[in-house]
Amino acid sequence: MNPSRALGRAARREWGPLWTTVRAALAAERLRTVPMTLAAVGLTAVLQLVQNTSWGYGPVQALGAVRAEDPLLPALLRTPLSLFVPALDLPVWGALAQVLLVFGIAEICLGRRRTLLIAYVATLAGTLYARIGVAVGPGGFLGLPGSDARIVDTGPSAAVVALAVCVCWAYRARFTGGLVVVAMAAEVAVKGNLAGKEHLAAIAAALVLCTVPALCRRRGQGLDEGAGSRSGAPPIRS
Repeated sequence: MNPSRALGRAARREWGPLWTTVRAALAAERLRTVPMTLAAVGLTAVLQLVQNTSWGYGPVQALGAVRAEDPLLPALLRTPLSLFVPALDLPVWGALAQVLLVFGIAEICLGRRRTLLIAYVATLAGTLYARIGVAVGPGGFLGLPGSDARIVDTGPSAAVVALAVCVCWAYRARFTGGLVVVAMAAEVAVKGNLAGKEHLAAIAAALVLCTVPALCRRRGQGLDEGAGSRSGAPPIRS
């Protein structure tokens, strides 16, 4: 068997449906098909510019900076905006590229509401994990040192990882989804930092959001089939 042909067939099985969906949407409406993504990129860029000014750093931190040591209610109120506040120690172009690519694909493939839900839940999972990890301490499973409670926790990376996993799940790109999970686990094994462990928390939240609806659908189908059998009617097939 020709290795290049085998590789091409594997690539089409892995990414073919996803590529077809994205290409068709962009061909039909171009960037008008991803208005939420464009708004997110614009908001991220604006917040980056503002927080790097002498007058804007304080307000951005007050509205969008989350730390594990913060009281819970203010932290929860800041969590939605924290998704779009780029980390100061990382290049902003990386955050903008992540949002444009992954949010854009998710908006096309999963829909705007679902994309926003997954992004928020993943970010919230990371925020809450940081508190739990600090409380557990460095000696516990996935625990964190007390110094991590003072780290400013912002940026879209947790949402990006969760959206990538959910898109792969929806389009059965199992190898790619597994690669994302392995890469995040390797990050924790090598660095063991707060960001890496929050990515694992985001993946866990994403898997819950993917599997629970699927299990509910299967349960509903099973109940329908059971009711049909008891009534003498043929079972309903999806």
